[in-house]
Amino acid sequence: MAGRVVVGTSGWRYGPWRGAFYPEGLRQRDELAHLAGRLGSVELNGSFYSLQRPESYRRWAEETPGDFVFSVKGSRYITHMKRLRGVETALANFFASGLLALGHKLGPLLWQLPPSLAYNPEHLDEFFALLPRSTAQAAELAARHDERLDGRALTETDADRPLRHALEVRHPSFAAPEPVEFLRQHGIGLVVADAAGSWPHLEDVTADFVYLRLHGAEELYASGYTAAELDRFARLIDAWRNGDCPLTDHTVATPPKERENRDVYAYFDNDIKAHAPHDALALAERCT
Repeated sequence: MAGRVVVGTSGWRYGPWRGAFYPEGLRQRDELAHLAGRLGSVELNGSFYSLQRPESYRRWAEETPGDFVFSVKGSRYITHMKRLRGVETALANFFASGLLALGHKLGPLLWQLPPSLAYNPEHLDEFFALLPRSTAQAAELAARHDERLDGRALTETDADRPLRHALEVRHPSFAAPEPVEFLRQHGIGLVVADAAGSWPHLEDVTADFVYLRLHGAEELYASGYTAAELDRFARLIDAWRNGDCPLTDHTVATPPKERENRDVYAYFDNDIKAHAPHDALALAERCT
């Protein structure tokens, strides 16, 4: 049985989408429901900028269909300010902020590294050791939050489910076989990031799922994707979901030997000119 494919956008609340994707007059609070009626997933990116609240996560879960998936972007305080070092309490606060309210709709956790953060296996090993690999572990970690989350923390899960983690790398030192194999050993998904050449575009498979972020082929966050470009990604997604790991111009390591069907998560981040939702719909149609 082939893996599941979900396609969505990075965020959903953008001014240029109103009238271009969202119907004129649609209330802002109804935008998520409108998007969820047409796409199967969204990447929550507000969590990157600040800790959200449990009631927000509960509301988002209630506003979307039962099979909808939320990927959640990790806090920039952890990745950009602390640079993955000494982040035990920060991780506890992040997981206590309400993610577990998403229940079965919680998808992968995305950790986006800054372009200045080079490959350092020792630091990554320490960080990966702290990451919860199940919602039960996440709840245990969340219970260790500090006083900033007192009175607004969620430290329980309705069921114990596996958690997946994806790493988006932006320093050229990651474009080599050793970092790919290192992520593979830890079961961390290497994000396939298409970003107009701004940082490494790697298509090596390192986990039991694949995570794509499509930021714009020609102009970062702004340009759309051609039919030919979408066709190429659709072919790759079909291969990945069926257990293949094709060698491409963007792979740098030897593919894994085992054949394993994989779930694939794809998100469009070319939101400035409202290309993201339309490109997501076009890719989703190709992947049905």
